[in-house]
Amino acid sequence: MTTTITPLGPGRFSRILRQLGIDTQYVLLGFPLSIITIVLCVTGFSLGLGLMVLTVGFPILFVTIFQARGFATLERARTGPVLRTQLPHPYYKKAGPRAGFWRRTFVPLTDGQSWLDLLHGVLRIIPSTFAFAFVVTWWAGALGGLTTVLWDWSIPRGPGNTDLPELLGLGSGAGTRVLFHTAIGLVFALTLVPVVRGVALIEALFARALLSGVNELRERIYEAERSRDRARAQTTAAVSAEATALRRLERDIHDGPQQRLVRLAMDLGRADLQFDHDPAAARATVAEALAQTRETLEELRALSRGIAPPILVDRGLRAALTALAGRSLVPVDLEVPELERLADNIETTAYFVVAEALTNVAKHAHASEVKVTLQRSAYGMLVTVEDDGVGGASLAKGHGLTGLADRVRAAGGELTVTSALDAGTKIVAILPLS
Repeated sequence: MTTTITPLGPGRFSRILRQLGIDTQYVLLGFPLSIITIVLCVTGFSLGLGLMVLTVGFPILFVTIFQARGFATLERARTGPVLRTQLPHPYYKKAGPRAGFWRRTFVPLTDGQSWLDLLHGVLRIIPSTFAFAFVVTWWAGALGGLTTVLWDWSIPRGPGNTDLPELLGLGSGAGTRVLFHTAIGLVFALTLVPVVRGVALIEALFARALLSGVNELRERIYEAERSRDRARAQTTAAVSAEATALRRLERDIHDGPQQRLVRLAMDLGRADLQFDHDPAAARATVAEALAQTRETLEELRALSRGIAPPILVDRGLRAALTALAGRSLVPVDLEVPELERLADNIETTAYFVVAEALTNVAKHAHASEVKVTLQRSAYGMLVTVEDDGVGGASLAKGHGLTGLADRVRAAGGELTVTSALDAGTKIVAILPLS
């Protein structure tokens, strides 16, 4: 087995030193701050609790709570660089703008996060003292040991003084003494980064748990609920879009191919009767039936393109939209960049957005030109269809675009329609790419 050792480059070394400085100042400044906060918080809480029977205790508690909030805000700002993340500012309960004095006083006292801020102000001295002791010890040991050669000569020594190297039987010379303390300093220096980092993380994680833990848990629950609601909405939209597509397919088959097939059967029956006494009329009837057959096949091909256009599956979205624009009854200005193959549902949804929009333009817009654009953005794939027609399109229930909006929502996207009267219509679908 081969072990690869990654060299410590200058960039990484500078990042380690920078983080060491951040952690050190965090711990060294945190200790005096912890003394200040515990004095102010305990004093304010004790006075407020003791004077509560005289009513004046409530305003004192109010001031103490807001004082704890201020220290908590400062601590969140200080803790962020240590954890290499920004601690979010939590939500605090607020009284209404027309609330009276006592309501403004009592509302903060019912806020759970405010009491957690106060609890942190009281208890933070425990991890702060622990971290402060380690940081001061390791820095003193590293700096003092490595610089022994510079100051050892200045320490007075008499006949009764015995140094640690001599007690350990290592010798009593100045060189031995300097070498021994330098070795101790080297041990402290080599372990300085992990020790300082470790105790700084202990203090920072304690602060995060009390000052942002509840808020972060609330945010995760909220995001989970949003994801659940979004998934439910997508499922509902998919079911609705599927039902709309099936109803439309059923209507199109009933109004088109089914009627033609019924007529085809009648024509063939009539031709069968005509062959015996009027062959010429029978041949004319068969010719008409053949024309009906060709038209029926064309309608079935058009319906199959509405279900799963083969060109989209075989050659991709760009080719499918080019073919779609070529069949449009209204001139289309198509701007589609070269695209790699996307997810099947995204390509299909983008195709149907354009297809349905072009169909609506041909039927209702009375437009002279349509512009179709596809482009990537930070939000996903933007599909834009814009015409210069009469406008008036809407996503309201009962309009033709409702099913299209459901289809886009089922793919995880969003559809917007801007269509003022006599100002044309602009349809924009945003589809996710991941």
